[in-house]
Amino acid sequence: MPGPPCGSLLDYKTAKFSVTRNRRVGLLHRLLQLSALGYLLGWVLLLRKGYQERDTAPRVAVVTKVKGAAVAEAAGRRLWDAADLTWPPQGENVLFLVTHFIATVQQAQGTCPESPSVLDGMCKEDADCPMGNPVVHGNGIKTGKCLMFNATHSTCEIYGWCPVENSTLPRKPLLAEAENFTLFIKNTVHFTKFNFSKCNTLQTSDPSYFKSCTYDPVFNPSCPVFRVRDMVEAAGQNFADLMLLGGSIRVLIEWNCDLDHPATQCQPQYSFSLQDMRYNFRTASYYWGSQRQLYRNLLKLYGIRFDLSVHGQIWKHPWNRDPHFLSSSDSHSKGLFPAVITSLEFAFQHPPSAQSYALSSAWSKKHSEGRKMSFAYEVRSKELEAETPQASILAALALWAGLCIGGYAQATHSVPLCWSP
Repeated sequence: MPGPPCGSLLDYKTAKFSVTRNRRVGLLHRLLQLSALGYLLGWVLLLRKGYQERDTAPRVAVVTKVKGAAVAEAAGRRLWDAADLTWPPQGENVLFLVTHFIATVQQAQGTCPESPSVLDGMCKEDADCPMGNPVVHGNGIKTGKCLMFNATHSTCEIYGWCPVENSTLPRKPLLAEAENFTLFIKNTVHFTKFNFSKCNTLQTSDPSYFKSCTYDPVFNPSCPVFRVRDMVEAAGQNFADLMLLGGSIRVLIEWNCDLDHPATQCQPQYSFSLQDMRYNFRTASYYWGSQRQLYRNLLKLYGIRFDLSVHGQIWKHPWNRDPHFLSSSDSHSKGLFPAVITSLEFAFQHPPSAQSYALSSAWSKKHSEGRKMSFAYEVRSKELEAETPQASILAALALWAGLCIGGYAQATHSVPLCWSP
């Protein structure tokens, strides 16, 4: 028998369900549902706050200054201050602090025997020093002669800066006072998505504040003046171990802020970690002698290199762009779900006082009469008013949740349902 001309187009299909009366299967089914709901509400919404918008790409500016002075006896008695001991040209967001050095003074271009510490410069006869070849890992160009460097070693004669570099490292640090130097780190971040900027320094009109304070995470978190020794110890190292051969320390500044809380709570976190146990480089100062001959003083500097890096992210409710969300006239168009989440967070974090029972009763009575009203949530005699019935319902929901989980805890300050920095 031929089918209808339209085939299965006009067929109607419906699902068929079967009910299994098994307590174990039913219990497992409900447990899976509760697990998914608990993960969504507890982890994603309340703990991770996955409903918030985030900005993870801040614009960063860093300024550093070093203060201190030390005296070294090598190559003559000399005072070293911040201008001598710091080398900003090492790179962007990098600071080098000298703690030890080897000095080779009054070098002039000419011929002299190579240092015996250079293997390619060792020789027994002139044939071992082909003229014109550079000394591998050495200090100049071979002239073709083999000379006695001292009573026990013969080295190739070179054309270069003579005398060759001194390679004897003093066992005692020459700039041990550097541990008491202070490092001022001024950092400003700007998050373009929320047009939010913050600086790690205290906004004060006292010009002597930063000259007398030292950073402390509890008592002075807004004073970014760090003692060098404290920074090294925070990286898990002993300053005496880094003074001789130098090292590299990473200074990490992290900005992780929730803008649904007051902006004053947005403070950076500092951490320090060791990257390398040795660090040195060479530098020279040039001058002309009395015979119009060019001289230089060569310094091999050992010290601590500070690599500064800034990371951060801020997050905020997407509906919290308006600081007066609950009292704005277009709150209906913004939806109730965002405000429900905010109200529940408020109830969890700020349990109401005993006086709130009377407020809840009064609200219920007024609401039953069908009148428009504003709900006052009092925390230590301070009131927060909401103009719409929806906001009143949400505030009552926050009160009810707080009474259930918080008991008779006294809050210490007034916090609006939707915070704004």
